[in-house]
Amino acid sequence: MDTQRQHLIDAVRAAAADGRRLRLRGGGTKDFWGAPLQGEALDTRAYAGIVSYEPSELVVTARCGTPLAELDAALAEKGQTLAFEPPHFGPGATVGGMVAAGLSGPARASVGALRDFVLGVRLINGQGQDLTFGGQVMKNVAGYDVSRLLAASWGTLGLITEVSLKVLPVAPAEATLMCAGIGQKSALDLLHRWGGLPLPLNASAWVHDRSAEPGEDYLFVRLRGAVAAVEAAATRMGDDARALGARVLRMDPHEAAQDWRASGEQTLPFFEPPAEDLCLWRLSVPQTAAVIDLPGASAGGQYIEWQGAQRWLWAPIGAAAGLRQAAQAAGGHATLFRSSQLGGNQDRQAATGSLPGAVQQRIARELQKQFDPQGVFATGRLGF
Repeated sequence: MDTQRQHLIDAVRAAAADGRRLRLRGGGTKDFWGAPLQGEALDTRAYAGIVSYEPSELVVTARCGTPLAELDAALAEKGQTLAFEPPHFGPGATVGGMVAAGLSGPARASVGALRDFVLGVRLINGQGQDLTFGGQVMKNVAGYDVSRLLAASWGTLGLITEVSLKVLPVAPAEATLMCAGIGQKSALDLLHRWGGLPLPLNASAWVHDRSAEPGEDYLFVRLRGAVAAVEAAATRMGDDARALGARVLRMDPHEAAQDWRASGEQTLPFFEPPAEDLCLWRLSVPQTAAVIDLPGASAGGQYIEWQGAQRWLWAPIGAAAGLRQAAQAAGGHATLFRSSQLGGNQDRQAATGSLPGAVQQRIARELQKQFDPQGVFATGRLGF
């Protein structure tokens, strides 16, 4: 057995025997998420490397400590990519952390979430057992789909040591349209209409630019696909936006690529805190949800992605109940995503109350008991 893998297994078994908690950590780029973590850090970065890559089969297998940038570069050499565009949030991001966080980028609404690209995983559970689930093809599941279950588990079920992922070729054509002067309701109406048409709509973002007074609303849409399809769609969608009074510009490809990258990495101006006491909240709602009146939201408004399904805003921790109620009324849920102001028990509850409801929380707790009966990975990240 690989020496580094055995080291990880031994560390988990020792913690289980001693009643200690372990906090799994790769590059630490997503440590900001959730409640302050408990437990001793178990560094996974030494267990790194791309185990296998078959471009013709569109599948790659990598170890947990593999730098995400290294994987991206290997795929780019073959004209392929992780279509769900996982955010790095820093240069130290790892493959294991990517899967454990389960976060997807701007294209998620069109191509699917990270979990949809997970084919198989190798896992060390809370008893130090070395387990394998799934495989390297799509139709490999019998019984519970544990491989995808581990996506967004945030290290509460076990240590993901290897993962096999489906990759896709880079699209032959791409175009980004910037539609200036189009309000939130009109933008959502357009996106909902386009969503029902056979258009190569890959990503969208609506934002109110507060950098100038009085500010202006912008809708950005990215098209990807065959050359003819992208060109035809750019013309059609540009005409639709102009009919609503918008000024439409086709962006420079290099500039657009940088902006979409900044959107996923949250380095756009919107993601700079407007005030020290505000937190970044994420609302997950149906794509067809209308404009939502959000209590406690800052004057900066919202940043809306995924054709309306993901909505970001800045609001204080005290607005948690109102935001969650508003999200639930729209058929979704609200999550506190970033905060530097976590204080007492009430604040911690706001941070950890990220699961949509009591039923989901009970299922998550029972799953954790099955994978980790000794509570080795019970770091408090999901409230348990």
